[in-house]
Amino acid sequence: MTGSSVRVSKAGSDGAATLSSGGVYERIRHQILAGELKANERLKISELAKKHGTSTNPVREALQQLRGEGLVLFAPNQGARVRPIDMDFVRDVSEVGLQMEPYLLRWFVQTASPEDVEKLERIQQQIEELNFADKPRHTELNDAFHETMYGRHYNRVAYDVWKQHREIMSSISTRVPIALGRREAIIQEHRDLIDRIRAQDVEGAVEVLQKHISDAGRHLVDQLRVARSMEAEHH
Repeated sequence: MTGSSVRVSKAGSDGAATLSSGGVYERIRHQILAGELKANERLKISELAKKHGTSTNPVREALQQLRGEGLVLFAPNQGARVRPIDMDFVRDVSEVGLQMEPYLLRWFVQTASPEDVEKLERIQQQIEELNFADKPRHTELNDAFHETMYGRHYNRVAYDVWKQHREIMSSISTRVPIALGRREAIIQEHRDLIDRIRAQDVEGAVEVLQKHISDAGRHLVDQLRVARSMEAEHH
């Protein structure tokens, strides 16, 4: 998920387009996960409304939705504040993917057409040509790679859970760089996954995917820990 993923409502009474409550929610959630809104920062409704060019009602609705997801905390007489995105939170979100994605992948491997495999090949070729030079673009391509495998799954509830998980992980990952060793591993794991899918090797594909997800989660936690340590040293 990126900060540009925003819905716009009809023009207000002054003729200017304003963000819908969904658009405000998406922006604030991305800003929390990406660290643009800092841990424990106060979330003042009037300031957020002004910042996002909307009225206070969409902001109130967005904060309540984020409260339900555990990303915004409310305290008596203190209002709303940003929930710290700690290592436990990242670990827990990563584990959701570890449980959900193999379920979605099994169906894809069993039903994938040659055209599906060709599409994965094309996306992977773009990933390799980009070679991590543009991180937002890499994230888009990486999301498209996984979307190709899961997007047609018949279980839309499971797909929606995965989609939300993916957006959360993508937003958090904007906080830190991708280490060189992890870059090489991503390329190899994607290639191995394509090979297993082409061979209709369900269990082999799941094994590769589980390693891919586990290593990605571990890398993100490690990089966040390094970033926190460096930040503490500068303070």
